Amino acid sequence: MLSDERTKTVSPWAILEDEMRGATIVAVCVSAQKGTAKVPVPEVEVLTDWGFKDDAHAGHWHRQVSLLSKDRIDAFNACGAGVAYGAFGENIVLDGVDLVTFPLGTVFVSGGVVLCLTQIGKQCHSGCDIQKRMGQCIMPTNGVFTKVFHGGVLQPGDAVSVYPEPRVSIICLSDKGYQGEREDVSSTVIKKMVADAGFSIVTMDLFPDGRELLEKRLMELCDGCVSDLILTTGGTGLTERDLTPEATMAVAEKTVPGIAEAMRFSGLSHTPRAMLSRAVAVTRAHTLIVNLPGSPKAVEENLGCILPAMEHAVMMLRGGGAECART
Repeated sequence: MLSDERTKTVSPWAILEDEMRGATIVAVCVSAQKGTAKVPVPEVEVLTDWGFKDDAHAGHWHRQVSLLSKDRIDAFNACGAGVAYGAFGENIVLDGVDLVTFPLGTVFVSGGVVLCLTQIGKQCHSGCDIQKRMGQCIMPTNGVFTKVFHGGVLQPGDAVSVYPEPRVSIICLSDKGYQGEREDVSSTVIKKMVADAGFSIVTMDLFPDGRELLEKRLMELCDGCVSDLILTTGGTGLTERDLTPEATMAVAEKTVPGIAEAMRFSGLSHTPRAMLSRAVAVTRAHTLIVNLPGSPKAVEENLGCILPAMEHAVMMLRGGGAECART
C-alpha cells in the first residue's frame, strides 16, 4: 500500500479479486536447449522483453514464455501418456483457467510479472517424442505464448490474475477533494462508464493538484505495467494549480493529439469554454494516458466521445496482433 502522505485511496497493485479470473501456477519449467523437454524448477527469474532467464526459448520475439493449462495436461495423461510438467516445452503450467479460451492481448499478472498473450497454438514442423509415442501432442493446439511486459520472480503456488479486458486506473487531481472539502464525483462517473464498457478498474487515486505526485504515480503505473489505460480528471484548466497536462507531458514517450482534439471538438457543441481545456493524451511504455476535465458533466461528455476507441488503442499498445497467430 502507498502511504497516506501520497494518496488517499490507492493500492499500487489493487486487484478486484471478486471480478478477476484467477489462476494458480502449478509449475515453472526451463530448458537450456531447444528441442528438449523443460524441467520444473523451484522458482524462475522472468526478464522484461526476454522470457525465463537461462531458457532456450527466451529472446526478443513474441513467444518468450509458453503456458499450458493443467486440466489439458491431466486429460492427456488420463489416456496413459504419463507426461511430466515441462515435457511439452511449456514454461508455465496454470491451474484454474482454460488458456485457449482467452483472446489475443489478454494480460496475466502475478506479483510484478506481467505477460501478454501473443499467440494461441503453433505449428509443429517435426514430430516430438510425445507425438511419436502417443500419436498426438497438445502443445500445438492447447499451448499459448506470451511476451514479458514486466519481469520479476515466479514460483509454484503463485496466484495469477487474468485480464482479457483493458485495465484502467483513475486519478483525480483536486486540492479541495484531497482535503475532504469536496466529494470526488468525477471519478465515480469515470468508474461507472468504463465498468459499463467492460473494462476493469485496477487502481483509484486522489491527489492534490500539482505535478510531483502525479508524475511519480504515472511512471509507477506505466513502468510497472499496472494499467493499460490511465484516466486523469481535473487540473486541465488555466489556473496556477492546473498542472495535469504538464505532468503528463513530462512522462510521455509519444503524444496522441487526436484524442484531445476530439474531446475539445465534441465539447464545443455543448459550450464554447471547451476550447480552454489543455488536456493531452500520451503513451508511456504499454500504457495510454488521457486527461479528462474536472467537471462531472464534462467528464461524461468527453469520455463518452473517446471511449469507443479506447479498447482498440489498448490492444494496439498490447501488441496490435501484428505478430499474433492462431493455429
